[in-house]
Amino acid sequence: MSALSRLFRSTFSTAAAASTSVSETENAIVRSFSNEIFRERSLKRVVEKFKKASENDRFRTKTAIYKDTVRRLAAAKKFRYVVEIIENQKQYQDMSKEGFNARLISLYGTSGMFDNARKVFDEMLERKCAQTVLSFNALLGACVNSKKFDEVDGLFRGLSEELGIEPDLVSYNTVMKAFCEMGSLDSAVSLLDEMEKKGLKPDLITFNTILKGLYASGRFDDGERTWQRMKENNVKPDGRSYNEKLLGLALEKRMKDAAKVVEEMKSEGIGFDIFSYNALIRGFVNEDDLEKAKGWYSEISKTDCKPDKLTFKTLIPFVVEKGDVAFAFDLCKDVLSSKLAVKEALIQPVLDALAKESKINEAKELVELSKARRSDSLKLTLPSI
Repeated sequence: MSALSRLFRSTFSTAAAASTSVSETENAIVRSFSNEIFRERSLKRVVEKFKKASENDRFRTKTAIYKDTVRRLAAAKKFRYVVEIIENQKQYQDMSKEGFNARLISLYGTSGMFDNARKVFDEMLERKCAQTVLSFNALLGACVNSKKFDEVDGLFRGLSEELGIEPDLVSYNTVMKAFCEMGSLDSAVSLLDEMEKKGLKPDLITFNTILKGLYASGRFDDGERTWQRMKENNVKPDGRSYNEKLLGLALEKRMKDAAKVVEEMKSEGIGFDIFSYNALIRGFVNEDDLEKAKGWYSEISKTDCKPDKLTFKTLIPFVVEKGDVAFAFDLCKDVLSSKLAVKEALIQPVLDALAKESKINEAKELVELSKARRSDSLKLTLPSI
């Protein structure tokens, strides 16, 4: 190896090592910022730390910390803090990039602040930032997430024509979700026809969105026609697709057919989740079949799934109505031992039923379990006997 070659390799290696070291240092700084924001309990200081962290170029590329922070502030209904964080971003050169604007639009959307999202979109022209289908889709999504469903179609048609933007699959799926949320299911199906005429191939999101709307609204036959259309488009159903069908069958009180769907899911290797179990439990509750409803609840404990609020809200009143106080007591112990937020109205009838059967010790146990909850303590009344 010549001296020149050795010198070149040595120089290149040193530069690469230095670059790696700088990169690792910057990543460590960003992680430190993120951890500080995550651990901070004061929301006011969260905003201050976030604004300070935003001065770092690399921090501003981290989508997840933006989403988590804004979601946290919105959940606390601190919308002025959401505005403070997002408006603070406008001072940076990143605002000349469409992707960064699209992120801010989406963040406002997830906070239910559509007017603010629209303002960011409109200001892109002032910054000479391109408005393509990327930011257009972000605005549509913000409209849906803000539950401005009646405005979505006008935005979809009018703005795309005004700006000369050709809607893509994401655009159509977003509008379809709005139609389904509004209960305009015929419009959603028509949108599917329009997509296909334009040469856009519907995907699993498209079909699952429509299936949810149709099955949940009692339009089971229309759901089945859409299911067949999905197969014709070579789109393979997933667990969510099957869950929507199970719910549709539950609402129709067709649990024998639901059993066939269960077998089909097994043969396709599609696992159950809590939505699957809830649909089956609801179906057997609708059919007034206590033993099978109990059976499917017991199946949950054999899996990694955990019952959710809907599980207990479906089962407990039904079990009380059927007079199975012992099982109702077990269900209440399960829910009170969990971190699930439930209301007194769900548990109090079980206390009353226990008292009627002179099971006052069991009633006292539920009251004590309620008091021991860290997240909340229910105002339960111990009945006298």
